[in-house]
Amino acid sequence: MNPFHACREFLATLRTHQLRGSGTPAAEREVARRPLGNYLGTGIELSANTILMKSLSTNKPQSLTRRSFVRNSSKALGLASLFGGLPRGWVGGAYAGDGPEVSQLRCGIIALTDCSPFVISAEKGFFKKYGLDVTIAKGANWAAIRDALSSGDNQFTHMLIGMPLASTMGLLGAPKKPMVIPWLLNRNGQAITLKSDLKGKVGADPKALKPFVEKAKKLGEQMSFAMTFPPGTHAMWMRYYLAAGGINPDKDISLITVPPPQMVANMRIGKMDGYCVGEPWNARAIADKIGFTSVTTQDIWKDHPEKVCAFTAEFAEKNPKTIKAVLKGLHEASVWLDDMGNRPEQCAIVSKPNYINCDKEVILGRLLGKLNYGDGRPPVTDEFPMHFSKRNCNYPQPAFAKWWLTQFRRWGMVSTAPDYAGVAKQVMRGDIYAEAMKELGVTDRTQDDTGWEMFDGVKFDPKGDLEGYAKGFAVNSVKEGN
Repeated sequence: MNPFHACREFLATLRTHQLRGSGTPAAEREVARRPLGNYLGTGIELSANTILMKSLSTNKPQSLTRRSFVRNSSKALGLASLFGGLPRGWVGGAYAGDGPEVSQLRCGIIALTDCSPFVISAEKGFFKKYGLDVTIAKGANWAAIRDALSSGDNQFTHMLIGMPLASTMGLLGAPKKPMVIPWLLNRNGQAITLKSDLKGKVGADPKALKPFVEKAKKLGEQMSFAMTFPPGTHAMWMRYYLAAGGINPDKDISLITVPPPQMVANMRIGKMDGYCVGEPWNARAIADKIGFTSVTTQDIWKDHPEKVCAFTAEFAEKNPKTIKAVLKGLHEASVWLDDMGNRPEQCAIVSKPNYINCDKEVILGRLLGKLNYGDGRPPVTDEFPMHFSKRNCNYPQPAFAKWWLTQFRRWGMVSTAPDYAGVAKQVMRGDIYAEAMKELGVTDRTQDDTGWEMFDGVKFDPKGDLEGYAKGFAVNSVKEGN
């Protein structure tokens, strides 16, 4: 619609209400129902409305004269002319500087339970509350998600914590593209699944797997295990698990990459003997009777970090208000998600075909902490099920990045010692997180440099000798560069 014709129609609506003597409330309802931005086709929903609404609230219907109406109409028509030339996606607040720099955004996700903060924030209107119109775009695999962020097709995305680190450093085939993590999405909620043939032979101890690996090697048929992306969380959990059992993932087995939603189908046809992935694809293997859970990743590292919300560093620098608006929406969604009473509704939403595309009952069990290993071990209540907000979940701790960098070093993904502190500081943007949360009155979540102990008894100190830690494992693939 032509902006001037649109504005004329809009003003006619206001004039009709006032000349009828219907009073300010009715006119306000009509203004709220049909915002001026919609008439102008610019995506603006607040700009001129504010000025016109003020006029309505200060002028009684009977005081509206031809002169005052023409005066107010001229003001609005001038605004229409101005706004009609603005680019689509421009955000006005009551006045333009109050809102995010970019309002229309695309967010990439992978079909995993831990995409929930993005989905819930979009579905429940938490993004919209902070001036954002977010389209959720499901990706086929992690490489596609990374590339869509790097190219600008997506403005923010669901990512494995190691991916922004690898992209910033230009590792493992990733084009060098600095990225930032101002928000951790969740803790826990992944697992290592083994094929049903190993039931009763291998439980929670990976050492029990080693004889099967050695037998396969002697026959010239390496066992095959899958993860979802080389620098990602699932790769590191699988590598750590195998190495704790005396198995070198770079020499003793074949380690392959399979997208999360395809894990179950590939195990069904015998492509792998085990895999590490996020939920619900471990619970799904049990439901389909093709595999069982050896360990959860929270068994390997209690309350570990998992997925993140990532942006390119370039986008974050240019659009600080937009980043904070995203984080505020995620905060509200995460608090909602950690109310256990909301988890059935969460599953009903995220199970839809355009998100995870999995039975909601399969998703729900482990979200409620009901852990059935699927191999005859008694079901247990998980002490550390997936959570999204509590226990300082969302702060982007530099300590976590440092641990990931030690694993890059351990497994030969870098040939010299990385700048542990420098890269961690560059990528893990606690300053952005803190600024956004301060505006919401959330000030009790801060940096934590406390170390932790893994399930093999090895302790990690983020303030200690990181290079020594990386090289100190009995099973490693450390490379030394020039």
